[in-house]
Amino acid sequence: MRHRTLVTLGASLCTAAALGLGTPRVAVAAPESCSYAASQLRPTLTYGDTGSTVRQAQCLSNKWGGQPPKLALDGVFGSVMLKKIEWIQGCHGLPPSGVIEGRTWHVLYHPAPDCYDPYPA
Repeated sequence: MRHRTLVTLGASLCTAAALGLGTPRVAVAAPESCSYAASQLRPTLTYGDTGSTVRQAQCLSNKWGGQPPKLALDGVFGSVMLKKIEWIQGCHGLPPSGVIEGRTWHVLYHPAPDCYDPYPA
């Protein structure tokens, strides 16, 4: 069974390469290392908010690629964080509102393994 799975995975990767899909632009690490706020604490956050839950969202968003590569973990929801949250939302097919709410918290904790949307200039 394991051999069949590896063969199928290899064939899928070859097909993806042949189609020009290449490697993903975003590498995502496990979000478990972010511990500024309890994972069950998921309030709605908007531009200008501050505190430990903002710091948690910053830490989780740093698991994504894109530019800037890392947000400062200062607990302030500023314009750079707003731009990154909008990009993350777009990568998951969510409206790019910049508001961190239930669905956005979910993707921060359970990110897609890749995103082919270019990071906004």
